Amino acid sequence: MLDVYTIEKKEHWDSIVRSFHNYDVYWLSGYVKAFQIHGDGQPLLFRYEGEKIRGINVVMKRDVAKDRRFIDKIPEGQYFDFATPYGYGGWIIEGEQTQELFTAYENWIKENGIVSEFVRFHPLIKNHEGCSAFYKVIQLGEVVHMDLSSPENIWDNITSKNRNMIRKAIKNEVKVYNGRFPEIFERFREIYNKTMDKDDAEDYYYFKPNFYISLLEDLPHNSQVFWAEKNKQVIAASIMVYANGHMNYHLSGSQREFGSLSPGNLLLYNAALWGCANGYKTFYLGGGVGSGEGSLFRFKRAFYKGDLNRFYIGKKIYDGRKYNELTDMRKEIENPDYFPKYRG
Repeated sequence: MLDVYTIEKKEHWDSIVRSFHNYDVYWLSGYVKAFQIHGDGQPLLFRYEGEKIRGINVVMKRDVAKDRRFIDKIPEGQYFDFATPYGYGGWIIEGEQTQELFTAYENWIKENGIVSEFVRFHPLIKNHEGCSAFYKVIQLGEVVHMDLSSPENIWDNITSKNRNMIRKAIKNEVKVYNGRFPEIFERFREIYNKTMDKDDAEDYYYFKPNFYISLLEDLPHNSQVFWAEKNKQVIAASIMVYANGHMNYHLSGSQREFGSLSPGNLLLYNAALWGCANGYKTFYLGGGVGSGEGSLFRFKRAFYKGDLNRFYIGKKIYDGRKYNELTDMRKEIENPDYFPKYRG
């Protein structure tokens, strides 16, 4: 049987997610609520229960008519698509007979006007493996995680150059703290926005105050800020989200003029030690910009010498006629490689 839940039933939603062995924070109602506030769509949790298989999937249901390129061109409530919440998601499946699950899911999709679906699978859970018969699964770049099995293992896996940068930060009396209270989330927002300004980031990556309030209030046991100070001034900060043994490097910002002190290196090292002390097994750092191996990827890679994982995405067109109709409405596709193409 296939059931669908909204975040108005958040306690039931989260109890379902936590009943699965290998979930992460990205499936929890508090996480997706923040991105609903950000305007990413309506969060839905799908649960399938069969005799020999069960699964969950969290999606953001988006009305295509609300996309800036379709405003006043099509009526609202006519065309929809699904996308994984910011970060990672996709089906978590326990059992091997996946055909009945995906048949029930696709039947619901077609009855409810969903045109397409885009999935970012979780690189550490590797949930793409059970979905390759249903989605077009594509392998992208490498991603970095840290093994938090012991403080010694954390240190041994950091490159010698990175260790020296951590030592340099300590020598320069950079201090790292962590916690969760309104003022530090607001201070993070200020530093993060300045970082986005310097990076010429797209408007999407600027989150409003209510987004951060949601991370604080709706994820009370699954989020906090780590920040670095020099002379009582916050010079770098990161939001970490975590659940079920998985710790994740979520958002980060820094004051560039203090970059020579290596505050970010010490911050991540201390965060890893916190994760280890609190029972987390992995600390996921992610990959580079656009799955590339530029400076951001090299920074993360310096924290782990071991084998890397791959990042996978999934694509599915449910209604080819509507997909092509929407694409044809776009006179110019800005990014033809984007999926779905009509949003490119």
